[in-house]
Amino acid sequence: MDISIRAVDPTEHHLLGEITAFAYLDDGLLDLGADDPYLERLRDVPRRAAEADVLVAVGADGRVLGGVTYAPPGNPWADISGPDEAEFRMLAVAPEARGLGAGEALVRACIDRARGTDGVARLVLSTQPAMLGAHRIYRRLGFVRTPERDWYPIPGLQLLTYSLTL
Repeated sequence: MDISIRAVDPTEHHLLGEITAFAYLDDGLLDLGADDPYLERLRDVPRRAAEADVLVAVGADGRVLGGVTYAPPGNPWADISGPDEAEFRMLAVAPEARGLGAGEALVRACIDRARGTDGVARLVLSTQPAMLGAHRIYRRLGFVRTPERDWYPIPGLQLLTYSLTL
């Protein structure tokens, strides 16, 4: 499939928010389901786009297939990155676009951004244990597990971490 990556357009904020929210809901990644307060953060693409780099994968027909948030060093959207690290988060692909390469294209775009950012030595991320498809993408692209950095944003929710040396 022909996929391009670009910055999210403001007219796509709502759509990407819903793609992201439903990806987490449909995959059972939110402990409180539709009542989980994290849904509001997943849907808040306008805020993410104002404070970080939000990228979308777009099919040849112009349809938004998914998106990701890229946070350069020191960005408020970074959770685990250090001063010489960039981070990405909220990688999500619409159910009908899974397996078509959109997720990998988004991760590759984050790698390219990190490599193009002065002073960045590594790209890092956090992921839930159940996100097995994403884990395969990360390993295929050279990311390695960094269990010493695993963390719990809330009690009972462990996030695994990966790092790619650039």
